[in-house]
Parts: sequence; structure tokens; C-alpha cells
Amino acid sequence: MTVDSQGAATAVPQDAPGRAAGKSQTPPPPSGPKEVLQPPRGRRSLPSGLLPYLLVAPALLSMAVLLLYPLIRNVILSFQQLDRKEFITRETVWIGFDNYTELLGDSDFWGVVVRSLVFTAANVALIMAIGTGIGLLLNRLGKWMRLVLSLALMLAWAMPIIASVTVFKWLFDEQFGVVNWAMRTLGFDGYEQHNWFESGFSTLVIIMVLLVWGSIPFVALNMYAGLTTIGSELYEAARMDGASGWRIFWAVVFPNLKAFFMITTFLEIIWIFKAFAQVYAMNAGGPDRASETLPVFAYVEGVGQFHYGLAAAISVLTIVMLVAVMSFYFRLILKQEEEQ
Repeated sequence: MTVDSQGAATAVPQDAPGRAAGKSQTPPPPSGPKEVLQPPRGRRSLPSGLLPYLLVAPALLSMAVLLLYPLIRNVILSFQQLDRKEFITRETVWIGFDNYTELLGDSDFWGVVVRSLVFTAANVALIMAIGTGIGLLLNRLGKWMRLVLSLALMLAWAMPIIASVTVFKWLFDEQFGVVNWAMRTLGFDGYEQHNWFESGFSTLVIIMVLLVWGSIPFVALNMYAGLTTIGSELYEAARMDGASGWRIFWAVVFPNLKAFFMITTFLEIIWIFKAFAQVYAMNAGGPDRASETLPVFAYVEGVGQFHYGLAAAISVLTIVMLVAVMSFYFRLILKQEEEQ
């Protein structure tokens, strides 16, 4: 029973509170067609496929300015005669393919090409073999020894190029070198003030040791990181089948890390083939230009001999050779992927 404003009592059914509590206080949804929310008139949404291109546009623009433009200018320069005279008078002399014809008919150029290819192949083979071995060692060592070895690898990797070249020149110094002292201490004759840089071969060997020493950390640390992704049950199954360590590597490690080996080899080929600072700072391509690789050969012809057009042609041919080698390597990768 309830009392109204005038004091009259009215009867209310007992189940009214229950029905009132059960009713929803929100109005029912409209039964008409749903409204589609429209964006504000002041803003326009971008097409769905345009946003990714806008995000990468600054990077592409910077690459075009820093890489593509110098490459185009270099190609244009390779079709010109730009020696000391033209450089001073700022005269443009177009000679067509004469620079390329001169290079392709020059036995010295082909000697440098062969030297560069052999030098790159030997370096990459040693880097991959030793780096893989150290990576496997890191996976087997204890916590503290792994930490010490990893720090040593990082220090070698972080050393600046010119500083490392200076250290190696001191190690192989003719008068105060540690290597000559060690050879004499071990009882070898003929190492009293021995000149390790008297021939192009010995100079390239020293440069190769330097490049291998500086590149091994990259391969070893990445190899160890890849090994941590292989499950221990695969090793246990291989050992239960009686597989040796060498067999475990080829049956378990290599198939699981094939992508790592291919990509790392690709990066090392580019890194070694274009190595300039180590070769030039060690002995400036000497003696008698016997340790020049293609990048150093182009620099000496351009800056040293004032044959800038010829040097541009050398650099263009170097890029063409590197692209040819890499295309063959990529075809090999794609063929192996299709076989899988």
C-alpha cells in the first residue's frame, strides 16, 4: 500500500517491486537501419595501401640521395676523360667506352681481378670455418668462460680499423716486431730484422690475418645465437643413434642453420671484397702495387695517378663483378629452397 500526495492510500500488487527491479532502465535499441559513423569533415583518411609507402619514403629518399645519385654520377664519369688537365680546366671530354676498352685490354687490371677474387675466397673460407668453430665452442663452454670469450670477441670486433692496422704493423715490424722476436726465440734463423712487407704475397697474408681476426666475432656470436634455437632433444636423438660430433654437425646443426650460413657468407663476401682501409693503410697496395685489390686499384688510379675517369670505370666494373657473383649465389640459394 502507498500514500499519494493527498493522503489517499492505494493498493499496489505485491509483485510490483520485483517486476520494477527486473526491468531495464535503458531504452531498447532502435529497430531501424544502423547508422554508419562518418569521419569528421575536416579529416580525410589515407588509402589503406598508401601508409606503408609513406613510412618508408624518408629512408628511400635518403638512400637515393646518398647512394643512387653518387652511383649515377660515377657511371657518367666513367664515360669521360678526366685527367689532371681536365680536372684543372673543368673541361668535359666525352670518350665513350674508351676507359672500359683500355681496362679490359690491360693485363694488370685482370691480374688485380684474379688477386681480388682469390683473396676474397680465402678470407671468407677461413672466416666461416673458424667463426663456426668458435660458435660451437661457445655453446659448449660454461657460463663464466663463455662470458670471457664473448667479451674478448666483442673487443676485437669493436676495435677501429686504423687502430687494428697500427697494431698489426707493429707486430710485424722489421726492427721491433713481436713476430720476429718470437721466431728468433723459437730458434728460427733469418728473422733478424726480417721485412714482412717486402713482397705482395706476404703483405696480403698479413692483411688476411687482420681481416679474419676482425670478422670472426660476427660469425661466432651469430652462430652461438643460432645454436640456442636448436632443441636439445635433437642432439640426444643423434647421440643415441651413435652419431659422431662431425655427423651431428651435418645432420642436425647445418640443416637447422642453413639460412644463417647462407646469409652470413653473403655478407662476408661483400665485406671482404670491398675492404679498402685495411689494404691501403697496411702498405698502400705495395710493394710496387703488388698487394692491390680492386678498391685500392681504383683509388690509386684516381687519386694517385689523376685518372679519375679510368678510376670510375674500375669502380663500375667492380660493382658489375660483385653483382654477377651475388646473382650466382642467389640462384644457388633459391635452387636449394626449391629442393626443400
